[in-house]
Amino acid sequence: MPNMTEPKLIAGNSNRPLANAIARRMSMHRGMSVGLVDARVERFNDQEIFVEVFENVRGEDMYIIQSTSNPANDNLMELLIMTDALKRSSASRITAVIPYFGYARQDRRAKARTPISAKLVANLITEAGVDRVLTMDLHAAQIQGFFDVPVDNLYASPIFALDIEHHFKGKLDTVTVVSPDVGGVARARELAQRIGCGLAIVDKRRVKAGEVAEMTVIGDVAGQTCIIVDDICDTAGTLCKAAEVLVEGGASEVHSYITHGVLSGPAVERITKSVMKSLVITDSIEPTEAVKKAKNIRIVPTAPMFAQAIMNIWSGTSVSSLFDAETLSPIYEGMYSRG
Repeated sequence: MPNMTEPKLIAGNSNRPLANAIARRMSMHRGMSVGLVDARVERFNDQEIFVEVFENVRGEDMYIIQSTSNPANDNLMELLIMTDALKRSSASRITAVIPYFGYARQDRRAKARTPISAKLVANLITEAGVDRVLTMDLHAAQIQGFFDVPVDNLYASPIFALDIEHHFKGKLDTVTVVSPDVGGVARARELAQRIGCGLAIVDKRRVKAGEVAEMTVIGDVAGQTCIIVDDICDTAGTLCKAAEVLVEGGASEVHSYITHGVLSGPAVERITKSVMKSLVITDSIEPTEAVKKAKNIRIVPTAPMFAQAIMNIWSGTSVSSLFDAETLSPIYEGMYSRG
């Protein structure tokens, strides 16, 4: 049964273009104007964050749109302080929409005397007053269990499947999906099954700490159009090296589909100069000007999926229905034709 109040969106500074796109998409589906709640999220001279909400939110179903991307600590604090402001303003429910969940790579103790920062961040978000979390492609699925509130983890895989079927139409029989490491095999296998193609793995081994990884390809990629799939691309060193290894193994072309384009440091330059024909990322992290100008980087939108997920949460209907490409195809307004 739908709530009597309308869903209300509010955004921090991490990815305003995505927040505006989600609002526009919801306006189209709702047949009424859905805007971002008027608020200011600013910094004092000493860089303390200050939030002021200019609209009444008492009893409202609130959705904070905020990726915790670079600068991760600032954006995380914005999310926490916005949550506190809404909680103290008597919002009835607060959902944190976190397209990119920072600190997710610190999900376990890989060495002695190290933190599990993903759990700490989950505790902070919960204690601040968030009632529900909506995110995309968590680095490790078990992070959902770090929260003591419900977590909806969306997947970019169905969007990627639509994009691949559109751009490689008629050539899918020569496509092979590649995992850049053993840890990502489940993600790569799932995409391969969606589009009905083969699977290969790049096995990465380090001789010593700090040395460039030795890579070998498991599977036959000769004459194949290889599509590397992963959740995060940071400095792009491993990704570009994997592309080189695939070309050396006989691949005719290499493309990559990565959910979260962190793309820090020399990443864009490496990708531009690499053997990859294209890198496709989502807009879960606001792209820099360098990313937008890169000739072989393409961005696919996530606003249609997030807008629909928010409306499903608000109305109490299934979010898992968005895991299906058949459900997403009409949401993406014919952008990708399956015909």
